[in-house]
Amino acid sequence: MKKFVNDPAQFVPEFMAGVLAANPDLLEGNLEFQMIKRKDAPRADKVSIVQGSGSGHEPAHVMAVGPGMLDGACQGPVFAAPPVDACYETIKALATPAGVLVLVNNYQGDRMAWDTAVELAQAEDIVVDQFIINDDVAVKDSLYTVGRRGVAGNFFVMKACGAAAEEGQSLAQVKSVAEKVNANVRTMGVALTSCIPPAKGTTIFDIGDDEMEVGVGIHGEPGRERTKIKSADEITQILFDAVADDLPFASGDRVALMVNGLGGTPPAELYVLYNKAAQLCEARGLTVARNYVGEYCTAIEMAGCSITLLKLDDEIEKYLAAPATTACRIF
Repeated sequence: MKKFVNDPAQFVPEFMAGVLAANPDLLEGNLEFQMIKRKDAPRADKVSIVQGSGSGHEPAHVMAVGPGMLDGACQGPVFAAPPVDACYETIKALATPAGVLVLVNNYQGDRMAWDTAVELAQAEDIVVDQFIINDDVAVKDSLYTVGRRGVAGNFFVMKACGAAAEEGQSLAQVKSVAEKVNANVRTMGVALTSCIPPAKGTTIFDIGDDEMEVGVGIHGEPGRERTKIKSADEITQILFDAVADDLPFASGDRVALMVNGLGGTPPAELYVLYNKAAQLCEARGLTVARNYVGEYCTAIEMAGCSITLLKLDDEIEKYLAAPATTACRIF
């Protein structure tokens, strides 16, 4: 294993300390609970948007904290849900009279941790609610899931809820925004290689040099099929059709199109995929009103990608266009 790691057990707190050190004016944290929050949060008149899940998916989740996005997030170990006390302390740290909305990606561990944390907070009369995100079309249910997984489409839910909260909308109104975006977003991914969690030191699954896993989960969960690797255009067609057929998206729809890297794919390759995906949108009569190419929800250094389509209306498009500042910047 060749990685920039000191002690694997300290990997998560050390990278979080780096995020805090790089953003001293924007963020503050409590590394005892592996939590990072906006320095200016909570605000009494604003709903706090909170999330937390396993590490290894950066820039999700703590690097998505900032004005217009998450107010706070906590991290678990790599590919493992945060403990209940971390979730609970994060809710308490972001509690406000306007309330806290917890956005939970649909994984059993995350749901159990946040369910308990929300109940504990409600028992203390903290105003808090939660919403489950499940945009992955690859699986509906399996031995590995509790239904569709929450993957890269999560970023659209975070962005829209963050913007709605900044507008001063109520907790119920912000949750309705989450429901609307989640109902209109679809994602599917593919893996060309596995990844190596620092504490494990070896790959989490085996895949041949000439193979790909279609519909892979962001923790390496099996997808729809294992096949021989195909060309970039053929792979894009497979992912795009699965996503576009699922809602289904229809000619005349305005969409946001995201090509997300899983951590080990060069940007140039992501743009090769985007080029084909944009052509496929045009062929279906879809207008790409907003596009996103880069790493949003990764699986450490897995070579692979996911394609996300979000059906837009004026309200969602307004939220996506609203200003936001996060720790993950390009300049």
